[in-house]
Amino acid sequence: MIFVSRLLIAIFPLLYFSSSLALEKCEWDNRKGIPCLTISKTPNSSSYNNDNVVKKVFNRQEIEALGAKDTFDVLKLVPGIDYYQSGSKGQTGAIFMRGSESNHTLVLLNGIPINDQSTTNGIHDFGQDFIQTFQQIEIYKGSNGSHFGPDAIGGAINFVTDIDYNNYYSINGFNFDNSSFDYNQTKITENEWHINFKGSTNQIKTDSAIAKGSEKDGTENYQINLNASKWIKDNLKFKSTFYGRDTKSDYDKNATTEENITSNNKMYAIQSGFERLARNSFDNFIIHYHGYDREYDEQGTVNNYYSESITSKAERDVIFNEKFSYGFGAEYKYDWGDYTTLTFNSQTKGHLKNFGVFTNVGYKFSDNQSLALHIRNDDHKETGGNQTHKINFTQSFKNFKIGLTHSTGLKNPSLYELYGSSSSHSGSTLIDPEKSKTREFYLKHNFSENFNFISTFYKTNMTDRIKIKSDWSGYENKIPDTTQKGIESEINLILKNDQRFSIKSHFAKSRTDTGANNSRRPDLSYGIDYEKKLLLESLGPININLNYRYIGDHIDWTGSKNEFVKSIDLVDLSIRKKAYGSIFSLNLNNLLNERYEKPATYSQDGRQFRIGFKKLY
Repeated sequence: MIFVSRLLIAIFPLLYFSSSLALEKCEWDNRKGIPCLTISKTPNSSSYNNDNVVKKVFNRQEIEALGAKDTFDVLKLVPGIDYYQSGSKGQTGAIFMRGSESNHTLVLLNGIPINDQSTTNGIHDFGQDFIQTFQQIEIYKGSNGSHFGPDAIGGAINFVTDIDYNNYYSINGFNFDNSSFDYNQTKITENEWHINFKGSTNQIKTDSAIAKGSEKDGTENYQINLNASKWIKDNLKFKSTFYGRDTKSDYDKNATTEENITSNNKMYAIQSGFERLARNSFDNFIIHYHGYDREYDEQGTVNNYYSESITSKAERDVIFNEKFSYGFGAEYKYDWGDYTTLTFNSQTKGHLKNFGVFTNVGYKFSDNQSLALHIRNDDHKETGGNQTHKINFTQSFKNFKIGLTHSTGLKNPSLYELYGSSSSHSGSTLIDPEKSKTREFYLKHNFSENFNFISTFYKTNMTDRIKIKSDWSGYENKIPDTTQKGIESEINLILKNDQRFSIKSHFAKSRTDTGANNSRRPDLSYGIDYEKKLLLESLGPININLNYRYIGDHIDWTGSKNEFVKSIDLVDLSIRKKAYGSIFSLNLNNLLNERYEKPATYSQDGRQFRIGFKKLY
């Protein structure tokens, strides 16, 4: 299938520019194919509690305006998310959401979990996710087990694929070795099938992955996304999507082993289902399959990792009356995977299954006051039944809104932690899930139509941590719990002459049970985002996006010991101009040419610029 994606991308060249039409034009039965924003519903929510779900959404228009190519281009702008990548784009990468561990974030495709079960601890490799074919990215921070099920212990990120009704192609970069190509084509057939094809490829070759390396490491990425939909009846719609990616990268094993070290990371997924909309209810049913095929070649020593997953999910949401809504559903997930590594002398093979049932209610005491309750129970093959819940109370005043939330999450042991083995230790089926509790206080004050302040105070406790035993014989649940607490804040201001200005900050403390700092998680980070439409007599309107981020001092392993690493200042600039039915762009990344390592001992790119051309047709 990856070969097919490469062939199609080679045949079809590539751009994108989405016109920001009004949200009200995004009708459920968009038979005429109006380009508009994607509307995505949070799982296990209904009409009177869906608005109480706090999430950050980046739609296609915003992703394009940023000039973003991979997930880190987007996630680095979100307060409460700390990221690291073992080199430039295409290298292994992960995130810490609100100070939780790097394997505590659940990743989903259209609401279905896609974490790779062939990884040692269930971590998702964000470094492989280039995002040109995604229509939307949604970030849910805090314990979210009642919405998404197991593994959303620190939060969740949902990648949304959808039909894009803008036909376009694009090309951008700064030389042949560092370029991107995108293509989108949508057709509505005579029998009312909506067929959409998206393709993308990225070529990257900059510095060595390790700091002070002697050679350049490169990445080749290919993506394909096929979407189809058809209205069976006026209130019944069939939807299907296929997504595939293939990322090949050079990487470095260590300071002395750099040459002929490569990785080939493939992922593919297919979903099909039905949606039905009635006057007071909404139903959806989906069947999902995905697989991972990863290969790491270390100078002739090849390690292979495989995993596959099948999921079926059904959900129903009902508006009972003008004050009360409810929903319920079920999800069944079956995972299997295996690998044998020669480098680490470890192996695992097995399968997991989980059956979850969930329900929610929303009650409006008045137009300004509501209560939401979400409950989910998951029956896992090894850990048995585990319940997660979320309760929220929201009160709105004239220009003021507050919300109180208590939520829980859990993370089941990975396939390797249950069944894996190595020369020194083996897995255990007796370990319990890790658990989390998050308490949040949310407030939003609209000083005027053009000026608002948003802040979230949170505290998360994580227990039953899965760790290696002291004698290295296997895994067990240990006492070293962690506590994360902090304040996320935003000030948003719309100025005259088409200007937007935002200040974002995150004051945090991520600590072990002894009070020590957790590594790679700074106590302070903040940023400034600025957008302006500049009017020039000779050129007309030009759109400018300027993003600044400060990442504070933090503990990291520097090669010989854990110590504080200096702070980082990053500035990105994007300039876009529409003319003659095309979009011309200039992106300057790391404008200050900050030379930094994140994590320590792994180089990140210095200043880069990309010139782009995008054409609608």
